[in-house]
Amino acid sequence: MILAFDSYYFDGKAKTVCLEFEGWADIDNFNVYTEVLEHVAEYVPGEFYKRELPCILSLLGKINTENVSAIIVDGYVFLDDDGKLGLGGHLYEAITHRWPVIGVAKSNFATVDKLKMPVYRGVSSNPLFISSIGMDAEIAAAHIKSMSGKFRMPTLLKKLDQLTKQV
Repeated sequence: MILAFDSYYFDGKAKTVCLEFEGWADIDNFNVYTEVLEHVAEYVPGEFYKRELPCILSLLGKINTENVSAIIVDGYVFLDDDGKLGLGGHLYEAITHRWPVIGVAKSNFATVDKLKMPVYRGVSSNPLFISSIGMDAEIAAAHIKSMSGKFRMPTLLKKLDQLTKQV
């Protein structure tokens, strides 16, 4: 099973949503988990993980993770080519390397070159930027590319984004 997480921030709170699905090509067979936390940390540039990681870990603790094969996060695993950890990397450390983590970012992060892979989907000329830890980056990129949907953003990740923003 694959878990995909995203959070949305409003009024000092964070709504975190997780989609649980079995296969990379799934389009409508998924479970949804949701949690709203209050008093979340403020955003600090370069330290986004301090805001989002506690939200992900809290919700992850409420999910049966017996058959997890990978976790997807909205963001980067690494913040530079020297291995400075981003949200995905910090999550990987927090789960003690139990499952691979794939970061899917919509915008480029200039300090990362070698540790990200552009993935073009659909007819979009703008790539998604894929990074990973615990899984070869080329395999992670192929998984994201194989996800259902005709557009830049895979259908399930678009659904995750929509569910997260419903408050």
